[in-house]
This record gives sequence, structure tokens and C-alpha cells, in this order.
Amino acid sequence: MRLVNIGICGLGTVGAGVFNVLGRNSQQINSRANCDLVIAQLGARRDNPDCNTADTNVTRDIFEVAKNPNIDIVVELIGGTDVAYELVMTALDNGKHVVTANKALIAQHGMEIFAAAEARGLMVAYEAAVAGGIPIIKALREGLSGNRINWLAGIINGTTNFILSEMDSKGREFADVLTEAQEKGYAEADPTFDVEGIDAAHKLVIMTSLAFGMPLSLDGIFTDGITRLEPQDVSYARELGYAVKHLGITRQTDQGVELRVHPTLVPETCLIAGVNDVSNAVMVNADAVGTTLFYGPGAGSEPTASSVIADIVDVARAMNADADTWVPALGCQSSALQPQKIMDIQDIETSFYIRFSALDQPGVLSDITGIMANAGISIEAIIQKEQPVGEDYVNVIILTNVTKERLLDAAVENIEQLETVRGSVTFIRVEHLDQ
Repeated sequence: MRLVNIGICGLGTVGAGVFNVLGRNSQQINSRANCDLVIAQLGARRDNPDCNTADTNVTRDIFEVAKNPNIDIVVELIGGTDVAYELVMTALDNGKHVVTANKALIAQHGMEIFAAAEARGLMVAYEAAVAGGIPIIKALREGLSGNRINWLAGIINGTTNFILSEMDSKGREFADVLTEAQEKGYAEADPTFDVEGIDAAHKLVIMTSLAFGMPLSLDGIFTDGITRLEPQDVSYARELGYAVKHLGITRQTDQGVELRVHPTLVPETCLIAGVNDVSNAVMVNADAVGTTLFYGPGAGSEPTASSVIADIVDVARAMNADADTWVPALGCQSSALQPQKIMDIQDIETSFYIRFSALDQPGVLSDITGIMANAGISIEAIIQKEQPVGEDYVNVIILTNVTKERLLDAAVENIEQLETVRGSVTFIRVEHLDQ
């Protein structure tokens, strides 16, 4: 069988997983790829005690791997964007195919990278950049290629899903669960990218480009994290028959494309509501197949390695074929992608969960429902919780029917100005994911 030389750059969590799985399952992998896949060189600044690299050519200069004339496929697993971008472009300039697990790199620089690869007749694969071990990229690019995709919604960050699962099942505070997530290695020392939704935004942009044939761009995406969520809202949502999930949602409408990441109430009966802990899941709704759910581990050494190796196998198979038959990274030539309008979050229509603290006296609810009616917002349900002992204020929860966010914002501003309402109003978007 043909020999295909692989150069791995980075020997962290994912790099170690790729190295070990390729070695452990080499017979099966080579049979499926119809070639001999060999790790010909490894570029890493430091050794990893989980890997036995004694028989491997190791260099501390990752760019040596990208320039090595014997390497066929460069696997970029160093993370970040600046050095990773330079490494990938160097690999392409030297005639190497590229496999990467770097979502930030693809979201920010994907168009330049893909154009460079197409100009040189090379492949760039990035299955592991979204949802770890779940093959969602191949599903969107190939498996669902006969469909018009209407929308997709995903739990695409394991850290936030773990935190919300713990807040839901045990009533714990955000800060307390975050500390545990860091101790378990689910969250970084600086968790900003995860808990503020930036990581999920990168992944959503990649899926949106595949789903709707749009250029990769972070412009216009609405991003909101989970740091302001309170256990009482997660608990109240469960009482009302909902779970709170941090979702990335994209939907194609006549007004443009919705592109948003934020906490969301979803009905308990929805498949995605039962996805807990560090797992990921993506629901895709398309015209021919209907709604499908892709579920599995969204991170981790070997689950992510599974996706990286699947890309290596795909590239190796294609290397034996005519370059004109290769499937482009985004399912079509990058020049064929069509920019589309990204909707302002204020113009997006959804339902809302609203909570505020109001004085327990006659006429208060009438004032509030009047404000909602004047804003043109229809109320589905209104619930007043029990008055705490010694308190004059009670929590009031309202579920609205579908309305534009700008109308909701105006109503919230007016409610907060009432003398009978204490503090700010909390609101969370609601999605039924059935249309």
C-alpha cells in the first residue's frame, strides 16, 4: 500500500490522543485508508509523559515539520491563531495537506486558508474543530448535502453544559461549579472563552458557513455567556417544564440569517434538553430529512483524536484520487460562497422567560400586564411565587408568546421604572426547536 507520512505539530491533550490512537489502531486505520499512515515527524516544544516517542523523529521546531519534504499531511494541534496561522500557511506553501482541530483559526482565518489550499490543489480538513468527537462537519458537508437546511441549534461547549447541568440538578451557584470544572480540567484557568460564549461562537460560525453556503465571518454574531444566570432561574425554568441550555442557534429566514449564542430555555420534551455534563449535541432541521440529532463527547483527548484521525484518513484516501474530485473544505469552492445579511438580535423573534421582584399589593400585576400589552407582547403564562417570610416583595415569572426582542427590551425598561418593582428584570430567550 502507498506510504503517507504524517507530521503532527503539538503534543498536548489532543496531540497525545492522536499519537496514541494512531499507534494503537494502526492496522484498522491503515486498512480503512488503503495506505500505510506513518507518523514521520513530531513537532512539540516539550515531551508528553502519556506518549512513548522513543522511536519517533521529534523536533522542537514545528515549522521544520511544515517544511519537511517527506511529510504529506501536517496535523496542526498547537491551538491559538497567530502561530497556528503561520504554521498552516507554511505547510500549504510547501505542498502539504492540512488537518486541524483549531476552531478559532478556522473561524477567523478560514477563508484565507481555504483559498490558499484551493490555489495549490491541497486539502484542509477540520472535523475536530467543532463538537470534538461528533462528526457534525461531515454530516453538514456531505451527509446532508441533498437537503436545504432550515436551522441548527447546538450545545457546543462542554464547560458551560457541565456548569448548567450542575446548577440544574443540584441548585449550585455558578462560581462554585466553575471552580469544580477547573479542578476537573473541564475549564481553563481563564475560562472567559467558554463561559462568555466565545468558543461556541467560533464553532457556530463554522457550522453556519457549511449549512447556508456563507463565507466564514464572526461579524454580526450575537454572543452572551452564562455568568449572569442565577440558580433560581434554572430552578423556576425546571418547574415550568424547561431546561436551561447554552445554545448556538442559526436559522435562515426571509429577513436574513439568525446567528446567536446565549442561554436558552428549551422544553424538557426536546431531545437536546436531556444532554448533560460535558456532552455536546447539535440538532439540524432540513427540508428532506426533517430534524436530526448528533450527540456525543464534545472534547477530550481520544474523542477529539477520533475526529482528527477521520480527517487524516479522508485526506489519505483522496490523495489516491483525481484532485478535481476532492470535496472542498466548505463543500464548494470558497469563491462560490454568498454573503448573507446577519440579523440584528433586536429583530429576532422568540419567546421569553421574564423574572422580576415586585411589591405584593393590588394593582401591581395589572400595571405590568398593561405595559406588556402596550408593547404588543402577548403573555402565555404569569406566575407569582410565594412571598418569603418577612418580605414585602415576591418573584413574578412571565412566559411570553413569540415577539421581537426590541419590543421586549422596551417593555423591560418600562417595568424596571415602576416604583413597585425592585432591581433589574431578568430575561432568558425560549426556543421550542420544532419549526
